[in-house]
Amino acid sequence: MVKVFEALNWASSFLKKHGRDENAGELLLRHYTKMDRSRLLAELKMDLDLETENLFREAVLLHAQGKPVQYITGAEEFYGRTFCVNEAILIPRPETEELVFGALKRIETFFPRQKKLELLDVGTGSGVIAVTMKLERPDLTVTASDLSKAALEVAEKNASSLGASIHFVHGDLLKPFIESGKKFDIILSNPPYIPVGDLAVLSEVVKDHEPYQALFAGEDGLDIYRRLTEELPFVLREKALIGFEIGAGQGKAVANLLQQAFPNAAVEVVNDINGKDRIVFAEINN
Repeated sequence: MVKVFEALNWASSFLKKHGRDENAGELLLRHYTKMDRSRLLAELKMDLDLETENLFREAVLLHAQGKPVQYITGAEEFYGRTFCVNEAILIPRPETEELVFGALKRIETFFPRQKKLELLDVGTGSGVIAVTMKLERPDLTVTASDLSKAALEVAEKNASSLGASIHFVHGDLLKPFIESGKKFDIILSNPPYIPVGDLAVLSEVVKDHEPYQALFAGEDGLDIYRRLTEELPFVLREKALIGFEIGAGQGKAVANLLQQAFPNAAVEVVNDINGKDRIVFAEINN
């Protein structure tokens, strides 16, 4: 039998040797021991049972080979809640929390006394945007769409387990809503935005495990924004809020696309916590 501190020390040096984050061992051990960080650190001299030790070693080996920790544990934290994740969806990122935070703030100021607002999350993936918006603002009517049926299954599972009432739609971007004549007050999206040419420089943790169609969008990474800005005028009410997550360096291009589609809109590029352009908002008030 090995003790907790021995298992952590082994994982740390093994992962470091393989060019991985050495702190991942602690996350994996917490998962298999079902302990939070403070309890795990208080139990450093505790013996691990053989089953836990074997599961942990296997997980560390998988991560060393490139499999993301979140796909091993099946979970990721977002906005203070735990979401299920698997290889059908993109792993939620902290930058997307900033899109949610910014949207919540702007809804308060842009729709100060309006109730019964309808929100659409396009390309919902794991459902983190839709679920979080609904739970933070229960008065919103929230719809979430995705082209991937497997992603929608994950999003539906997350909505159900976290108690968020959301309408899910399978379809390509805004086409289902154009066809049905449905209109929204708020549309948020974290679409694929990585240029195909960047494939070679991405970490294998990302490119070998996360879904291709959730990552890449043409030669310059802007293909989905072009399609969205063409389709948006058909599904928005006269007063509306749009929020897109973008790749660093895409702020000006995406802002221009929105301004062309909505000449009278107030368009704003927002930098993330690291000072990189990460979100574009457009407030439309025709």
